Amino acid sequence: MGRIYGLMGAMDEEIELLLSAMTEASETIKTGITYTTGVIHGQQVVVCKSGVGKVNAAVTTQILIDRFGVEQIIFTGVAGAVHPDLNIGDIVISSTCMQHDMDVTALGYAKGVIPYQDTSEFAADPELVRLAEQACKSFDDRYIVGKVLSGDQFIASRELVALLRQEMNGACTEMEGAAVAQTAHMNNVPFIVLRSMSDKADGSAHVNYAEFTVEASHRSHRIVEYMLKHLG
Repeated sequence: MGRIYGLMGAMDEEIELLLSAMTEASETIKTGITYTTGVIHGQQVVVCKSGVGKVNAAVTTQILIDRFGVEQIIFTGVAGAVHPDLNIGDIVISSTCMQHDMDVTALGYAKGVIPYQDTSEFAADPELVRLAEQACKSFDDRYIVGKVLSGDQFIASRELVALLRQEMNGACTEMEGAAVAQTAHMNNVPFIVLRSMSDKADGSAHVNYAEFTVEASHRSHRIVEYMLKHLG
C-alpha cells in the first residue's frame, strides 16, 4: 500500500469537493470530527473538516497522524490576503506558517515567537511546495509562495493587515494553518497549506467573504486534485 495523505479543510465548502471525488469511502467519528477514508485519483486519503480555529486544527491533525497513520498533510481552504499584490482568487502556497496572535513581546520576544522552543516558524515540505507551484502554473493561476499567518481572529481591519505585513511579512491570514504546521512539525510529518484568497482582509472582508468562499474553495481544490494525480 502506498503513502496515506491527510486532506484537511476548516469548513464544509473546503472539503465537499474532495468527498465527492472519493471512492471506497468509509467514515469514522472521533472527538466529534468525521474522518472519511478512501481513494482519490489512486491515492489513499483521509479527508476531514477540522472546524475553525487553532485548537480544532491541532487536535484534528494529531488524530490524523495517530489514528489514521497519515504520512503527509495537505490543508486547503480560503484566507484573507495580506500581501499587497494578492487579489481575490489568487493562491498562497505556504513557505512557512506562524501564529500572529502568539504575543510575548512584553517579555522581549518578537511577535509570533513561542517561548522556549527551537522554532516558531514551521516550514512546509519543499517537494509539496514544488508540486503545488507546478499545479498553479498548469492552470495559469496567480500565486505566490509565502508565509501563512494564523490566529484565532477573523481579520477585517486595514490597520491590522498593514501590521501583519510590516511586522511579520505575512502573505495571508487565516485561522488554522500554523496549528496544523506546528503539530505536523512536532510529529515529523511533511505538510503544506494551500489558501485561495476569498477577501483582501482590508475592511471589506465581511462583504467579500461569503460571496467568494465557494469560488476560492474550487480553486484550491483544483490544486489538491492535481497534486494527488502527480504524487509519487
